[in-house]
Amino acid sequence: MVDKLYNSHMIANNHLLLWDCWEYYAKNFPKRQAIIHWDIVGKPFTWTYRGLIEEALSIADSLMRQGVKTGDVCALIFRHNKYFSPSYMAVAAIGAIPAILAYPNPRLHPDKFRDGLSGMAQKSGLDWIMTEKELEPVIKPLVLGRKGSIKGILLPLEWITGRKFVKPRYETIRKSRDKINSNSPFLLQHSSGTTGLQKAVVLSHNSVLEHIKRYRQAIELSENDRIVNWLPLYHDMGLIAAFHMPLACGIPSIQIDPFQWVCAPVILLQAISQKNATLTWLPNFAYNFMADRIREEEMENISLLSMRMFINCSEVVRSESHKKFLNRFRKYGVKKESLAACYALAETTFAVTQTKPGAVVASFTVDSDCLAKGIVRPVKKAQSSKVCISSGRPISGCSIKIVNEKIAELPENRVGTVAIKSASLFNGYRNNPKKTKQVFKNGWYISGDLGFCHNGEYFILGRKDDVIIVAGSNIFPEDIENAINKVKGVIPGRVAAFGVENLTTGTQGVCVVAETCCVGKKDKNILALAIKQAAMNIDVTISMVHLVPPRWLIKSSSGKISRKVNKERILAQIVTQGNK
Repeated sequence: MVDKLYNSHMIANNHLLLWDCWEYYAKNFPKRQAIIHWDIVGKPFTWTYRGLIEEALSIADSLMRQGVKTGDVCALIFRHNKYFSPSYMAVAAIGAIPAILAYPNPRLHPDKFRDGLSGMAQKSGLDWIMTEKELEPVIKPLVLGRKGSIKGILLPLEWITGRKFVKPRYETIRKSRDKINSNSPFLLQHSSGTTGLQKAVVLSHNSVLEHIKRYRQAIELSENDRIVNWLPLYHDMGLIAAFHMPLACGIPSIQIDPFQWVCAPVILLQAISQKNATLTWLPNFAYNFMADRIREEEMENISLLSMRMFINCSEVVRSESHKKFLNRFRKYGVKKESLAACYALAETTFAVTQTKPGAVVASFTVDSDCLAKGIVRPVKKAQSSKVCISSGRPISGCSIKIVNEKIAELPENRVGTVAIKSASLFNGYRNNPKKTKQVFKNGWYISGDLGFCHNGEYFILGRKDDVIIVAGSNIFPEDIENAINKVKGVIPGRVAAFGVENLTTGTQGVCVVAETCCVGKKDKNILALAIKQAAMNIDVTISMVHLVPPRWLIKSSSGKISRKVNKERILAQIVTQGNK
């Protein structure tokens, strides 16, 4: 059904826009479920395709009356609510460009939100901010009256709740949208920003639709699938895989408030069980988080047998996390072959590789010492070893090669930078031609991720900029953080490891910043020693351990540790303390 409907519509429309897909289902299947807005407090709210389109057109009319024009970039900053989806779609209805930004919350450091929004307003070319009334006083001083392109702040939720019905100007809306085509920008997506200011990725209608067409084949999407998602929609994993793909393919998606999931992670499993969901995407930390936080008494009447795939993406895939999740939830229906993996980037719209549905993900153990020198050498058992998990093979339309510093292709079992060609590649970084030129070499996008190919499958090791080089050997910070997260007294998931130049030795030393609730000097000394011992167990010597209070570390908008930012912050703190 999915292929038949989607493909027939593609053929019938030579200049297909995302809006055309949504409108097609609204006209032909008006009562079909599109989005189920999940709420732990109240009953789920269901949008049908007709309901979504009607609400989106009403908001679109209001946007035009406020002065929003074709091609304008509208940044959306909303909490999870049922009117987010039609508000987002309303921007597309008039041929404007939506850009979802992170909502300020306790898990997003205030400095990160303030600096990020100010920077994006000045550099990304945002025209309008769409937000909530109570957030307006926070946002206004950050974007108005400063150097930038912001024309105004819009409050669509106020229009909706206080609305007297006025028939939308359908023809005016359509004429505004008729000014664009499939190669026009559809959305502006900001990278997670773990190594610097978030870059604005421009994706065309064609890039998004082309990706949906190819990725749904890779995961064997069918009319029987139901997608469930707790991920924030300002991240490509949530936006493309769990929002746009089901919406464009006529498949329901269940959307969960990310903040509610953090407070009560069992709601994801409840939604799966109640709605017979089949697909979800998760960053690696979520597997550990759910296995550790969900209590047995919360699992009453929950069945996970419907799930085809829990797809691990966004972070380096870890064998220990899969094992932990499987052991915890096996008796509720999780199967080894349902633990899948994917490698994805905002610049390629989303997925680059995907493991095969219904098959156990490939993994093998390698010699860590050899891996640090760029050589992949499988071993059965070694004093220093690492289990590597495959992220699968390239999806159709994607080509990958592993390259060295000179962009020469490396053979299998050699570590290098991942270079990509894709049918759904981005149009470039908005207002940043210099950066766009830097990441393309002879038509290949140079990702900045390290990885290797083994038996035709690709294994991702981490960001090249984050690698710590000690005496010529590469040390991956994720491995250090993973080991330290298990130390009693360290707050799990709140660890940053990075390299600091040592002028005496002429190489880098390993520095670790870890959050803890410990306050006494004696307890902190014991914890610091335990951290160093945990690192020694994986053959890493730590030069410096800095213990900081809870909520000290800054994470990116997608929840990843911002190593560069935290490195600069702790070094500045050391200098300040030294000057006192």
